[in-house]
Amino acid sequence: MDTRKLLAEAVGTFILVGMGSMGILATGAMAGTPALVVIPIAFGLGLLAAIAVAGHVSGGHFNPAVTLGALLDGRLDVTNAIGYVVAQVVGAVAASALILAISNTAAVAGTKNMPLAGNTTAFIAEVVLTAVFVAVILTVTKKDPSHAIFVIPLTLLAIHAVGIPFSGASVNPARALGPAIVSMDFGAIWIYLTAPFIGAAIGWGVYRALSSGD
Repeated sequence: MDTRKLLAEAVGTFILVGMGSMGILATGAMAGTPALVVIPIAFGLGLLAAIAVAGHVSGGHFNPAVTLGALLDGRLDVTNAIGYVVAQVVGAVAASALILAISNTAAVAGTKNMPLAGNTTAFIAEVVLTAVFVAVILTVTKKDPSHAIFVIPLTLLAIHAVGIPFSGASVNPARALGPAIVSMDFGAIWIYLTAPFIGAAIGWGVYRALSSGD
């Protein structure tokens, strides 16, 4: 197991979750700040920054659901996949610890994903949006890797823009776990630890079906 890759996954996830969470704080700190504009941009550009800093080392997963997609596609073995997930969770927890250091526990809890339209709706949204995200990642990194640094963050930005009103738009179990662990608030966490993995498997299936003739 390559320690540099694990460090890259932790650092990249820290950047992604940290910048996204600070975007959430910004909407509360500044009256009139449009959440459905600021938060998607914060997460999308946070992912772009994470990929720019660490993506060349580890492949830039920063998300256990993406790691599952890579594992299913044979791009990663089980041992390294487990290491990636642990590193991602560590990075997400560190990012939420930063939020705690500059604010308070209530603010950290406010960065959690929540099923804003009910558990069933949130679960379905997380499955579908993660499937789209993973299918895009698997496709662009194989077919057009030179544009991946732009396509993938823009996809995450779009996912947040459409998904926040339904599920909070996690599509990332590590991103959901970070603030939950630091705030010790695990309400509805089961949605974000199950639906994205189901979505990842579906996204991989879509990618394979559309790539079968190549």
